[in-house]
Parts: sequence; C-alpha cells; structure tokens
Amino acid sequence: MPDDSSRPDPAPAGNGAPGLRNDSAGWPDGDAAVRAWSDAYFTRTKEIVARFGDCPVTYAIFMRRPVVSAPRLAVEWLEATAARRGTRFEIDLRYAEGRWVGAGEPLMYVSGSFVELADLETLLLQKIGPACVAAFNAHTMCTDLPKVAFLAFDARHCAGTEMAEQMAYAASVGSERARRKVGAVGFVGNATDATAHYFGRERGLGTMPHALIGYAGSTLRAAEMYVETYPDEPVTVLVDYFAQEITDSLAVCRRFPELAASGRLSLRVDVPSSRYLEGLDPTASYAVIERNAPRAIRGYRTEEELRYLVGAGVSAAGVWHLREQLDRAGFDKARIVASSGFGPRKCKLMSEAGAPIDAVGTGSFLPARWSETYATADIVEYDGVPKVKVGREFLFRR
Repeated sequence: MPDDSSRPDPAPAGNGAPGLRNDSAGWPDGDAAVRAWSDAYFTRTKEIVARFGDCPVTYAIFMRRPVVSAPRLAVEWLEATAARRGTRFEIDLRYAEGRWVGAGEPLMYVSGSFVELADLETLLLQKIGPACVAAFNAHTMCTDLPKVAFLAFDARHCAGTEMAEQMAYAASVGSERARRKVGAVGFVGNATDATAHYFGRERGLGTMPHALIGYAGSTLRAAEMYVETYPDEPVTVLVDYFAQEITDSLAVCRRFPELAASGRLSLRVDVPSSRYLEGLDPTASYAVIERNAPRAIRGYRTEEELRYLVGAGVSAAGVWHLREQLDRAGFDKARIVASSGFGPRKCKLMSEAGAPIDAVGTGSFLPARWSETYATADIVEYDGVPKVKVGREFLFRR
C-alpha cells in the first residue's frame, strides 16, 4: 500500500493554477440550472425536508476503487454554490489533492443544511469520480515512464468542455504526484489554451495534425511551412501520413540539420494499428527487440502485450527501429514523440522494453471503463447522530 494512505492535510494542496470560475466550462450555475440537472428524487427530497423541517447532515463521498484524490473542482463548486445560497458547507477533506485513496475510503465529508445540500449530490459526484480516476491513470503512466515528457491530447475525446476541464486538471494532479514520488518529468503541457494554466502555461502545445500534411502534399513540405510560419519555435513533425516514417524522418532531418542537432526537431509517430512502421514486419520487429531489449520478450506475453512490443501500430520495436535509423544517419539528437493508445498498460510495456521515447502525446489517461468513475455519497449523520443504511457503516467518521 502506498505510504501516504493515511489522512494528510485537511485542505487540497493545489498546484498554483487559477481556480475554476463557476461559469468557465458551462457548469450549472444558479439554482434553476442545478434543479434542471439534478436527479428528480434529490430535488423532491429538498422540497419535502423544507416542508417538514430542515436539519444538519453530513455526507460521506467515496469511490469503489483506488484513486488519486483530485477534489479541487468539486470543492470550488461547492464553495461557490454555498456563497450564492447564503449558507456555509463544512468540507472535511480527508485526502488532500494528489494523495492516494483506497477503495471505499471516504475522500471527504460534507456537512451543512439538508435543504441546501440535497439537490447538489448529482452534480457534486460528477465532479469527483472521473477526475480522481484520470489522475490515478496519469500518475501511473508518468511513474512508469519517468524520463518521458507527456502532453495531454485528450480534449477531442471529451464529452464537452466540462469534461475537458476535469481531465486536464486530473492530468496535472497525477503528474504532480509522479514528480513528487519518483522525480518524473510528467505532463509538461496540453493541447488547448483554455486549460493550459493547469500545466503552468498560457497556451496549448502542438504543431501539426495529419490534415496539414495532406494539405502540403508531403511531410517535408509541411515541415517547411511550419518552420516558415513559426521560425523561432521547436518543431514536431508527424511522419506517418505516407507510411514512410523512416524515409520522411530522415528527409526532414537533412532539411533542418541545425534543428536536429540542437534537439529542437522531433519526429512524431502515430502509426495506425492496421500496418507496421516502415521497414518492419513481425520477424523484423522481433529482431529489433532482440537487439535492444531482449528481456522484454522472454517468457509469456499476452496478445495485447505482444502487440505493444512487436505488433503493428506504434510498438516498442517501431520506436527502437526509428531510433536506430536516426542514430545511424547521424541525427542522434533528433527526438521521438509517440502517440496512439498510450494508456497505463501501454506505458508499462514501453517501460519494460526501454523504448527510447522522448515525449508521449496521449488522451488515453481518460478512464477506459466509465463504471469505475462512479463516485457515491451517503448521509452518515443526521443532526449529529450517526446513521447510515445497513452495509455502509464503514463510512462513519472516525
């Protein structure tokens, strides 16, 4: 069990990023919006309690699986809602931001008026579970590849701007934990301006999609267009459009040798799972791993693990092959960026193969099984008296 599973500080640590405004990402703002987006049985409970007499209550919020605590957006929303309603909620945060939380352990207790809290449960839980699971995944990935810089390219996979806000925040929390625990490089930026502040930046990062290469007509011409437009910036060139990852990478390096020699030129591989990187097939892929990381293919491997190591798409063998060809041509300072399906499991396999990746562009820290993100709330005290449904006694405050 991690060494910080006991209760830490009673407030979220934060990472210096500005707080989320209540209207910054389309979050329900105002009682009419809260009512519209809350489960009906909560709004009816509010009306019944208001009719028969309010009482102070305490909710316990927990997850059914281990997570990394990422509560800030939820806490800020609660505080803003309380201020708007002219009331006060006591938030007893048992696990500060970035701390490991065990399955079933209350992440926080929220106390206040039953009338004022009853209709907030739906929206509160939406702001806790997904962020905590994504932070857990981001931490795991950064820990397994501690020398690799990560870029959060999740925005286009999110269901709207509120989710994009949560996921960027979560990546920053998981990344910061990995820095603290193992000195990882972690997430150094993301793709959108709106959430770049979570990574200490004013703007999103990224250079070119496949669409620009299709427009330019060649990988080299796309690189030239980018450098002409942004002459003072490092450049990352996407090299898989024409299935000529080696050929096009070397052509770009030869066109911009100064950038390559200074480490300001990166080649990004995003090979689809329908084919192998240029110059590889199953036999050649095994040979590459045998030369560079033989222990990675010793012993039993599942089909998924073999795909990540020697299969089609962006594999460890593919990254090693590109590195070999760049070094052989004298471009040992040119960097490799990998993308396509880099979630916790793939990062673990890349680590075991020692894949020479300098940076990873990923959206796959997003929870793969949404059912794992379900946060749950139960009232555990009514008017100061401990009471909870049978089977949930483990939630009582101790």
